[in-house]
Amino acid sequence: MRLTRYFLPVLKETPSEAQIVSHRLMLRAGMIKQASAGIYSWLPLGFKVLRRIEQIVHEEQIRAGHIPMLMPTLQSAELWRESGRYDDYGQEMLRITDRHGRDMLYGPTNEELITDIFRAHVNSYKDLPLTLYHIQWKFRDEVRPRFGVMRGREFLMKDGYNFDLDKEAALHAYNRHLVSYLRSYERMGLQAIPMRADGGPIGGDYTHEFLVLAETGESEVFYDSAITDLKFGDRAVDYDSVSECQAVLEEFTSRYARTDETHDAELFAAQVPEARQKSARGIEVGQIFYFGTKYSDAMGATVVGPDGARVPVHMGSHGIGVSRLLGAIIEASHDERGIIWPEGVTPFHCGIVNLKQGDAAADAACEALYAGLNAKGMEPLYDDRSERAGAKFATMDLIGLPWRITVGPRGLEKGVVELTSRRTGESEEMTPEAATDRLAQIYAAH
Repeated sequence: MRLTRYFLPVLKETPSEAQIVSHRLMLRAGMIKQASAGIYSWLPLGFKVLRRIEQIVHEEQIRAGHIPMLMPTLQSAELWRESGRYDDYGQEMLRITDRHGRDMLYGPTNEELITDIFRAHVNSYKDLPLTLYHIQWKFRDEVRPRFGVMRGREFLMKDGYNFDLDKEAALHAYNRHLVSYLRSYERMGLQAIPMRADGGPIGGDYTHEFLVLAETGESEVFYDSAITDLKFGDRAVDYDSVSECQAVLEEFTSRYARTDETHDAELFAAQVPEARQKSARGIEVGQIFYFGTKYSDAMGATVVGPDGARVPVHMGSHGIGVSRLLGAIIEASHDERGIIWPEGVTPFHCGIVNLKQGDAAADAACEALYAGLNAKGMEPLYDDRSERAGAKFATMDLIGLPWRITVGPRGLEKGVVELTSRRTGESEEMTPEAATDRLAQIYAAH
């Protein structure tokens, strides 16, 4: 993409309403624009990152054997009355009456709707296990929306739902989700720690939240610092293997890590050496639940079991905050100049800066680089504006592309361009072909 043809409305000044780093930088980098309190338009740069994150989530869910679908944003109130949650959910639920007087709601979650789909089409235990998921916009009418996309009213979420014959099988689904979430977050350049949490309005007493440590996190967390040394890496896990998934769960949840709702000070002191006892703030980016037959009992979601008798299915609910993840990534990866995108989610693979727009040699070299990167399956952002070099560098630093190729007449006299890492600031001179090959190798690992 050529910057002269792109829509990138960057701001020089920090908007006064932005309280945290991610909100400030998303506004300044032209990623979002507030439409109303807690509701945002996603501008092209922000939308590209949103789609990168969404694609990672899809790939890891499908890798785990989960099946994508799509449910509507609006739901019938009757289903929620059937489960008993319509009146219990509270004022965060946006309730709507259509022109025929039917009670509707803008879905904050989808347990009722997916249970209704399941009971209409699945009759036998032979069709289990089954996990369905979708990525869809949700709405929760927060009384004080703040912090940009971190605590908005409208947000994009992946929510998945498993249906199993018994508790043992459902807990394997729980473990399978935990493994897939660890893989997803690390691909996004994040360390998200699974922490024992509270079930809240979803229900269930077996649940973990995934939290990214950050000063601006809304949750206070208590943890054994040894857990921050754990990495999932590129290990291969057989998602059909109960023992392999259970082993990963034990590895990542055996050390003490809890949110303030479930924190036990005595247990913390007893289990964790004092030197490793840590407290911090955390940003929730996902949660997994096992809640047994709560919804299947209430809504009659049963199957014919092996002995011919009908039994309620065991269920779980598993969410990832797709739009919230943008804020979390920025909170975890930025500096005073702007965002630093991890390679896995960057909107463009690199930036090309032409130091002397209009110079025949510089223009030709940039065009060749642009074509070469595209030919290798990468998407560069070419700053072809007639701006001074400082302004071009400032824009690239602000929007946070991981790599920048700088092209100027002096370097071209020697046959080289400059490849710079946004994260480290280190630069290296090399031929344009070598720079293209280096970037191809880097992104092949992502």
